[in-house]
Order: sequence, then structure tokens, then C-alpha cells
Amino acid sequence: MTQIAAERYTGASVRRSEDPRILTGQGRYVADIKLPGMLHAAFVRSPLAHGRVLAVDVSAARAVPGVVAVFTGADLEAMTVPGPELLLSLMGGGGPMPEYTLLATDKVRFVGDPVAVVVAESRYLAEDGCELVDIDYENLPPVVSAASALDAGSPPVFANLGDNIIGPHKRSEFGDVTGTFAGAARVAEFHIDVHRHQNVPMEGRGCVASHDAACGVMTVYAATQSVHVTRMGVAMRLGMEQDKVRVLAGDIGGSFGLKIGASREELAVAAASRALGRPVKWVEDRVENLTASGQAREESFEVRAAVGDDGVLHGLDVKMVIDTGAYPVMGTMVPTIIEMMLPGPYKLAALGFESTAVTTNKASYVAYRGPWASETFVRERVLDLLAKDLGLDPLEIRLRNVAPRTDPPFTMITGRPLVGVTSKESLERIAQVVDIPAFRRRQAEERARGRYLGIGLATFIEAAPGPRSPEGPSGPMGLEHMRLRLADDGVLTLFTGQMPHGQSHQTTLAQIAADEFGVPFGQVRVVVGDSDVVPFGLTGGSRSATMTGGVTLHGARQLRAKVLDFASHLMEASARDLEITAGQVLVRGDPDSAIPVGEVARQAASGQFGADVDTNFEVEASFDGGEGGWSGGSHCAIVEVDVETGLVKVERYVAAEDCGALINPAVVEGQIRGGIAQGIGAVLLERSAYDQDGNYQSATFMDYLLPTACDIPRIEIVHLETVPLDADVNFRGVGEGGMIVAPPTVVNAIEDALTPFGVRIYEQHLPPARILELIAAADLG
Repeated sequence: MTQIAAERYTGASVRRSEDPRILTGQGRYVADIKLPGMLHAAFVRSPLAHGRVLAVDVSAARAVPGVVAVFTGADLEAMTVPGPELLLSLMGGGGPMPEYTLLATDKVRFVGDPVAVVVAESRYLAEDGCELVDIDYENLPPVVSAASALDAGSPPVFANLGDNIIGPHKRSEFGDVTGTFAGAARVAEFHIDVHRHQNVPMEGRGCVASHDAACGVMTVYAATQSVHVTRMGVAMRLGMEQDKVRVLAGDIGGSFGLKIGASREELAVAAASRALGRPVKWVEDRVENLTASGQAREESFEVRAAVGDDGVLHGLDVKMVIDTGAYPVMGTMVPTIIEMMLPGPYKLAALGFESTAVTTNKASYVAYRGPWASETFVRERVLDLLAKDLGLDPLEIRLRNVAPRTDPPFTMITGRPLVGVTSKESLERIAQVVDIPAFRRRQAEERARGRYLGIGLATFIEAAPGPRSPEGPSGPMGLEHMRLRLADDGVLTLFTGQMPHGQSHQTTLAQIAADEFGVPFGQVRVVVGDSDVVPFGLTGGSRSATMTGGVTLHGARQLRAKVLDFASHLMEASARDLEITAGQVLVRGDPDSAIPVGEVARQAASGQFGADVDTNFEVEASFDGGEGGWSGGSHCAIVEVDVETGLVKVERYVAAEDCGALINPAVVEGQIRGGIAQGIGAVLLERSAYDQDGNYQSATFMDYLLPTACDIPRIEIVHLETVPLDADVNFRGVGEGGMIVAPPTVVNAIEDALTPFGVRIYEQHLPPARILELIAAADLG
């Protein structure tokens, strides 16, 4: 008797199915797309931060041989449907919104603002044409900081708003804020700044738009996190029915939140293709990417903390100002998330929070891996600053404040229950792995020798997707959808609206489906990136592991039941007695009865069965997140600061992470390490800098510094696993955590190293020159 054994894939470090294609140069990116008759676009961009557009003369550019067309902002407005871009319109109420056009017409609002687009037979000729577009500007005073934007006398970036404040000034209070502060033993005040930095994916933005006038269909090849959101944006701006727009996405060289929806440039390219009747391609270069694609963070916080002499943090009162740049969309949404998440895993009794969003003459604020990350930076810096004032160890102050796991679970003051959160356990695990007392002894010995070592801790939680809302799922993101189909070759195909750009969805979802349905990993195919065939979805917010992992599991279970019901007719056995193992349908305990699932599918498609037998081996499944849950963990960094040069070396980095059950440990650890590398880069290297006139100072990799392998230590990872909240789905998103918690971890360690100098740090960006300034200022103080 032949035994049939199934291999278990979920929980194993299965090699990524994406890798052979990508690592051997067989990936297909936007830049690789070539269509017959394809033209190329390049944009004329503003050299001014703020200026009035008086005249645009494109005659010389149009005369260049090979230049097919030049479109100004006015041309594009006449060719499209005026109105707010899709993401702006989705923001809804909250006061008047800025009014602007696809390309600048009345004003330019930041260095790099697109003013005209040249379309030519080659990118080289299009660039030549850009040089000949003559634009007459009237220079206007630039608004280059949030402080100047808040000045009532500053020139408005958008005339229809009257000033530079976006939306209403909001204040929320949770708990008894006034009473908590009145009764506190101590009230400490801090001003904390988070600097502007950006996504920098390997592949910049880009698209190829091809309009077929005969059938009225627009096809857009795009690097996007959601083919459906991009389709909605193109359809809205071009005045087309959504079913007449098809968006295709292939391989994507990273995004980190940048490539959500259709950008102004991509919409202009689509409009140009429709006007010219030929495909048009645009791929941004690195200068465009750094200057104009968008930047993130740049937030400041006035923080009051009510704390006891024992280090127990009773309340926070926070005033936040966020610089949304020139064309605000995401920047107006982030404060609400920061407000909700600010208590983190701590037993805060009261929270006051108010936020103000302002426009400035800089590139637009965009989502960046953990867009709400400043809440963790502020909270974890405040705890370290308080610990120093009170003479407490950073670990001890956190253990005194972290919420324990209780039943019912402790509820954040902002209303979210901390279901399954393991912050206390992760802090204790870090302490075990690192041996903090041993480090303190070594630190003292090295200080005596003139070497300055420091240790930093920080902890975080992330809604991935968070506890289930009492109101249930709502809106297009409240449910995750998937279509699953078994073909007669035995291949199980999953159709998902998730758009991977480094997260390994084709591997991890196939692992879950293979186990739950009962076929080998190699018999599962994951289809993404075609708005005509995949259901609505969006990759972002760490939702994929729970939401898409969950719908994969439940959908595979539904399809397996259908196959077994049909097989019961074919095999003359009860469906309850059948199973699918290693791609074979068999009677339990009788391997000789096995029939390949492909043969079962062929029999179902043969037409030999009556209408009362369900032979349709396809299901549409949805999932609401189950009981929801949190990712989280605690990180620890040990650094050495050279007080003569200001250079920081990260000597050791340890992460204790909890993302529930691991689908693929290698993928999880890759995501954690990548996020930590970005967080280290954010503190030590990366900054999107502007001068006092609004000129961008970081437009090349000589000026915008990225971490290399030489800057990142070996990262040690230990895993905890949340107590399962859902009977089936205990997967949690993990992609953003490293970037969220690494910055406060590293800054805390740097401040600890500089304790002998009396340095206190209230900012995130710490290049060598700034560290020397802090040491000098502390010496003078």
C-alpha cells in the first residue's frame, strides 16, 4: 500500500517563488515595457519654490524634430475633467480643500512642480524639448517651514484657502486631562521634532498609457500598490467609465507607500496618450524621484507629560504640527492615526491631542512605511527623557508603565483594546538576550578609557489590522476579497487585489493555500496586478498577512469542500470520508483510492453530470479580519559614538518581534531587517533638506545619503507569538514595525552614550555634525 504524505508549508522558510525570475534579470518593470509606436514623455519642472506663472511658450520645443506634442497645464485641463485628484476627494469634509490643476497653471508651488510635458519619439528628444520650453515666472516669497506657514502674514500657497492651514484645528481629550495634570507629582515639557525624509524605492514612479480609440479603452501599465485605486483615479480624471480603464502592474521595485493611486504625472501621460492616439511612456529619473515624488514625516510636537515620582506616566497632552508640503493629501490623514496610536501599549489614564496641518512650498507629504511612526518616536523619547530626570533605568520605566495582559484586555485610553499584545513579554525577552547589567559594567569600563557606548530600548504596537470594530467592516477596505479556481491541470489559482512590491505575496499566500486545500506548493499560482481579473484590494497598512492570509485560508477551505462534494459522486463515497493530500483526492486510510485533483477537475468539466451536481470549481471569498489583532515588539540597540568626529556605529541590534504565527520565517525576518535598516538610515543619514529660499538640497545620492551594508549591523531577531485570537487566522502584518521603532531605539542609545556630557536629544536626525553641536551645546550649558 503506497502512503501519501503531505508536506507542511505554513511556518516554513519556503524559498520565494518570485526570486528565480527577479534575481536572474527576468523581472518585468515599467521601464521594460515596449509597445508599437510608443512615445516618451518628459516634464518641464519649476526651478522656483513659489512663483506665479505669467506665460508658457512652447513653440521652440514643438519645432524640435522628433517632438510630437507639448502640453501645458491649460491644455491638459481642457483635455480632462477638472476636479480634485482621487485621494484628495476620498479625504472627505473637514473644511475647504486646495484647488489645483494636473500641471501648474496659475502658480508653481515647489521646486520640481510640473508645468508642461513634452512627448517625443525618444526620451532624449523629449528632454531636449523640455530645455526649449520658455516660462515666464513672477517670483513669490516662499513658505519654507511650518512656523512660517502658521504666520498669518505668510503668502497663501493656495489662494482659495486664504491661509496655509489645511482643514480645521482639532483637539480631542480622552480621560480627565485637566484633573490628571492638576494632580500629577511632576509635569515635564518637551519639544520634539521629526525631520523630513523619503521613500527612495529602487524603481521610481512610472507608467505606460495606451489608449485604443476604436474601442474607447485605456490601458495603463503602472508601478502601483493598487491597480484598482489607480484605475479609479485615471477614470475620474479622464471622464471615462471605470470598466473602460484597465491597469496592469508587473514587478515593482519597492514603494514603501509612495505608489498609491495615480500621480499627477501619470494622469498627464494618460491624457497625452488619448490625445495623440499612441502609447506614451514616462519613467522618472532619480533627480525627479528625490525632488518631486513626495517626502514624509516632518512633524513637530509640543508635549506635556504628567508623571509620578515613581515613573508612572499618567497623562500626555500633545500639540502636533505637520508640514504637508505643497499638495496635501496623506499629510492631512496622518494626525488622526497618530492620535489613536499615541498611548501605545502603556496604561495612560488621560490624553489630550490637537493637530494642525499646514501647506508649504515643498514636495507633497506622502505615506512612508509606518506613516504614523512619529507617535512611537515621541512616546519612546518621552519615556527615556523622564527616566533620566527621575534616575530610573529605561527598561524599568517601561515595565512600570506597560499594560499587562489581562482578561478582559486593557483598553487604550483612545478606545482600542490591547488584545493579545505582548509588549511586557518582549521587553523582558530583550533584557534576557542582551544582559543589560553586563552591558552597564562594560559601558563604565569603556568610558574610563574614553570610549562612549550607549544602549537604547523602545517598544511599539501596530494595528495589523487591529481589533475588530464594534460596528463591523465598512468601506472598500473593510473586507478582503479573493477568487480561487481549480483548473483541470491541477493548478490552484488565487486572484488577489493585493499588489506585492517586496512582501513576497506570491510565496506566502501560496503556502497558506497549499496547506489548506491540500496540494503541493508548486501547484498554487497567485495572480496579481490586472484590474480586469483581480478583485478590489490595496497593499498597505500591514493588512496583507491577516486580511489576505485569512481570505486565502477560508477561500481554499470553501473550494476544497466543493471539490470533495463533487468527488463524492465520482468516487461513490461520502464527502466526509474524503480528503485532499499532496494533490490527490482519496478516501481516508486508503491511499490506493487516490485520484489527482486535476483529474477530478477534468471529470467535473466533462459535462457528464446533471444540473444537481455542482461542477464549478471556483469560489469568491471574503474575510473581515476575524478577531483582528496587533503586531508589536521591543528593540534594543548598542551604539558607539566617537565624540571627536560625531560618527555613530551601531554595534549590536536585537529585535523581539511578535507578528503572531509566522507564515514564512525567512520572509518575516527579511521584512524586519529591511525596516530596521531604513530606521537606522533615517537617524544617521537620510534627510530631505531645503534652504531658506525653498531650493531642494538633496536631489542626488551625493546629498541624500542612504545606508549601505557597511552601516547596518547583524540584526538578531527573536520571535514571540501572540495567543491566538482567531481559531484559524493568527497571522499579523510585520512589514512596517522595523521602520516605526528603530529610530527611537537608535536615538535613545545615542543619548545614553552621551550621558557623561549631559546631552538631551529632542530630534530624530543625528548626523555627525549635529552630534558634535549637541556635545558642544551641552558643554556650554
